Amino acid sequence: MLESVSLYLHVPFCHTRCYYCDFNTYAGLLSLREPYVRALLTEIELAGEMARTAAGAPRRARTIYFGGGTPSLLSAEQIRRLLDACRAAFAVDPEVEISLEANPGRLSRAHLQALRAAGVNRLSLGAQSFDPHLLKLLGRTHSPEDVAQAVRAARSAGFDSLNLDLMFGLPEQTMTQWRETLLRALELGPDHLSLYSLIVEEGTPFFTWVQEGRLVPADEDLCAEMYEYADALLQEAGYANYEISNWARPGHECRHNLTYWLNLPYLGLGAGAHSCFAGRRFSNVREPRQYLRLLASRQRPEAESETLSFETQMAETAILALRTARGLHLPSFRERFGLDFWQFAGQRLRHVSEAGLLEYDGTWLRLSKRGRLLGNEVFLCLLPDED
Repeated sequence: MLESVSLYLHVPFCHTRCYYCDFNTYAGLLSLREPYVRALLTEIELAGEMARTAAGAPRRARTIYFGGGTPSLLSAEQIRRLLDACRAAFAVDPEVEISLEANPGRLSRAHLQALRAAGVNRLSLGAQSFDPHLLKLLGRTHSPEDVAQAVRAARSAGFDSLNLDLMFGLPEQTMTQWRETLLRALELGPDHLSLYSLIVEEGTPFFTWVQEGRLVPADEDLCAEMYEYADALLQEAGYANYEISNWARPGHECRHNLTYWLNLPYLGLGAGAHSCFAGRRFSNVREPRQYLRLLASRQRPEAESETLSFETQMAETAILALRTARGLHLPSFRERFGLDFWQFAGQRLRHVSEAGLLEYDGTWLRLSKRGRLLGNEVFLCLLPDED
């Protein structure tokens, strides 16, 4: 697995920008879609050349993920061209998982059928809530019925792996509203659910409104109660909590996201995309027009780069694995790094272990049920000491 990569393709376009969003997204640039696709085709080619194996063969690609932004704003033909480029530059697995994020308010059955025919086999819908007031508060432009219609259209188009993104811990959100959102989501029968607690990020309208006192962040205890309620409800409905924020029916775990949790190599392509490959973490220029200019002259659009120390790689591997339900497999850690995990960790985890945040069975180390709510306290213990 360490000799292969996952591919992330960033599509930064949106019709409007949500009030909580701090991703590298832009409204009002839809006219750049085709030039952007052409630039992305060039970057895929350059990335394939850079990532070739020592023997000069194309690097194996396990998964492909179209994120954004709103990737569904691209035409199916543009998506097909990008997938063809990936297959030309990389040795893409025959059974590759190809995911695409979509806004449920602007999806037609015809577009979904064309996306499925182009090769997309997993759809992720940004539902966020089934409460009209909360959707408006978030700056979302779709309605709860739009989500239901999008799910029905996706199933009709042949998508048999479908995710819904939902948010909790929203300003003004009550437990009753959260319960209703979860029940409405379950009625639609998704194969996968991603539940995210709102983080108010600097630079967003939400951050400004909180600073001005116009919005009150959700209570932390209520957020924890919402998480625990969702976990119990979803597991009872047959969804396994395979990662802190993700639940799936058997066989529908997102393979692309597991790339991140297992700290495996990935290449991010597109404006502002991030990569972790060959011992380096690096990212592209964020502004789409600058990205276009660089690729027009066949320059790789890399903006920042960091060489990862051995200790950082070990720490991040442990932290990311502990986000999963299975946890960290200690024999695999030793095989990967040539060092026993406890030699690396030393006494760093003593305090959180005594506090009941960890479970250890001799082979696996994982967060306890309480530890999943307080995971950051564990993760901070594993971070390398600053120089």
